[in-house]
Amino acid sequence: MDGGNQSIVSEFVLLGLGHSWDLQVLHFMIFLTLFLIIVTGNIVIMTLIITDPHLHSPMYFFLANLSFVDMWLSSNTTPKMISDFLRENKTISFAGCMSQIFLSHFIAGLEMVILVVMAYDRYVAICKPLHYSTVMSLHRCMWLVVAAWTVGFVHAMSQIVVIVQLPFCGPREIDSFFCDRPLVINLACMNSHKLKVLMNVDCGVVAITCFILLLISYTHILITVCQNSKTGASKALSTCTAHITVVVLFFGPCIFIYVWPLNITWMDKFLAVFYSVFTPLLNPAIYTLRNKEMKNAIKRFRSYYMDFKGNN
Repeated sequence: MDGGNQSIVSEFVLLGLGHSWDLQVLHFMIFLTLFLIIVTGNIVIMTLIITDPHLHSPMYFFLANLSFVDMWLSSNTTPKMISDFLRENKTISFAGCMSQIFLSHFIAGLEMVILVVMAYDRYVAICKPLHYSTVMSLHRCMWLVVAAWTVGFVHAMSQIVVIVQLPFCGPREIDSFFCDRPLVINLACMNSHKLKVLMNVDCGVVAITCFILLLISYTHILITVCQNSKTGASKALSTCTAHITVVVLFFGPCIFIYVWPLNITWMDKFLAVFYSVFTPLLNPAIYTLRNKEMKNAIKRFRSYYMDFKGNN
């Protein structure tokens, strides 16, 4: 890597999810529909939180940020995957490939920290309710979100500044639907074993640190919930169940892709699809279908829209 970027590869070939034309068309229709639902669902959540005064609280402020990140998580790779289903030659430029890697790790690091921040918010609300308004002030919430973006950016930069300097001289085929960091490193014209271990350690530090913080927060929450009255405990447990479900759905695939890779091609592809498509799809559903306040906000928005339409 001393010679800088010795790449003579100007583009990479993505092998995608299959070769059958009928299967490609079916995938196109399925993933296009899912992507439109993801974008629409997350925009609806952000719109409700911004416009509904009842949702102007730290928890929903963080949820709006999570929805924004989820939308970009899917938008990083899914549109390219969808368009490639109708193409015979699935190629991506070197710059486009590096951009996908950078954004994948930027968004992953950002979302991990936001999930930790949401867990901290629930910890303060349930374990220290009398101090909640003081601890979770607007100023503190803004700084927590800025910290999340900073961690995501620093993590992504630590990955891309190394990868972009690797010597790529062929082959250039990537057996996936996007530029997955481990697969791209495998194409470097060098022994990349130590580099892959270093990259996995880098991802592991971020992921495991966030996971431990999440574990600590939810352990304290569950202990407090068990000591409280049944009514309050039930509501708190319902909210935390939704949060924990989202954490499992996000961290599961992320760990097996970047921290502890399975090196099984079909499994890696399945986890990558789950991580980039189904996680951003399920998050809005979990937070809206299990959340009474969000359901009420949807009803108020619908009622306001119908009244506005009726008056015009």
